[in-house]
Amino acid sequence: MSRGLLGGLLARLRREPALIAEPLWRDAVAGLPWLRRLGEDDLATLRALAALFLQRKAITPVAGLELDERDRVQLAALCCLPLLRFGAEGLHGWSELLVYPDAFRVNRSHVDAAGVLHEWEDELIGEAWEAGPLILSWADVQADIAEPGAGFCVAVHEMAHKLDALDGVLDGTPPLPRAWQREWARDFQQAYDAFVREVDGGRRTLLDPYAAEAPEEFFAVCSEYHFSDPKLLRRAMPEVAAHLEKLYGPSAL
Repeated sequence: MSRGLLGGLLARLRREPALIAEPLWRDAVAGLPWLRRLGEDDLATLRALAALFLQRKAITPVAGLELDERDRVQLAALCCLPLLRFGAEGLHGWSELLVYPDAFRVNRSHVDAAGVLHEWEDELIGEAWEAGPLILSWADVQADIAEPGAGFCVAVHEMAHKLDALDGVLDGTPPLPRAWQREWARDFQQAYDAFVREVDGGRRTLLDPYAAEAPEEFFAVCSEYHFSDPKLLRRAMPEVAAHLEKLYGPSAL
């Protein structure tokens, strides 16, 4: 291939994505409670990110699910909501969003210290593979939309995992400037350890106990609360809430 042809191909690959049509965008935004109070600048940024998402990511409904154009724009906007401050770098490293009609089952296996293989089946509403697709349950996305302040947002949860994985390690810390990363690691570890002690002690917690599963789940669950119940998160863990507001911007709820 000549240099001229190669240059033209690269230029086409780097072209700006087509802007989402105004009527479609407004209709999609109106159906997402977390977006309704965003300022015009943030909405414009989110619209551009969602357009980039639709250009770069294949949205694949499976198991008989059908998604129309509005559904796809809403999924793109939800997945890009955690990227308002982080930017398009948060879309690196994967290429497909799989959408199931409802919760889905996955086979798990683990070899213990004695060399014994354990196999089981998990039922999930979302999953994010480190170097593979992001997977969501459409029914649970709709349930989150119906109760936007309930503390849950599965799309945000799985996108938090994608941000976390950008530095090659799922540890509850996304790529950050060095000084901020040290503060983040200190504050999140302290909050996580205290939360695990509460859960292990059988005490009732303000946040979903699932956050005690691992540091990466703690980050993802807290990210959900940032968008869906920020007042509760600030009351329970003010230092964590402050870091997430810096990472994501203020919650619109």
